[in-house]
Amino acid sequence: MVFLLDLSFTPRDLMDELFKQLHNALGAELLNRIQSGEASPADLNVARQFLKDNGIDANMKASEPLLNLAKVMPFDPDEEEAA
Repeated sequence: MVFLLDLSFTPRDLMDELFKQLHNALGAELLNRIQSGEASPADLNVARQFLKDNGIDANMKASEPLLNLAKVMPFDPDEEEAA
């Protein structure tokens, strides 16, 4: 058996690929836990931070789940914006 070593990959390319695989695996695992209903509060916090760290946010006016959540929160969102 002959193994060919692909020398076109630099250490940076390999690290980028590893990062991409880890990123995808983390996202998939968090999604699985949330969709299955098995996500702990810590899992939800990790998912929140994962989205925030990757520049993902939601416009409350365009997101019915966010609007529904805001309706049951014990504060006035308009009051928070003014502060």
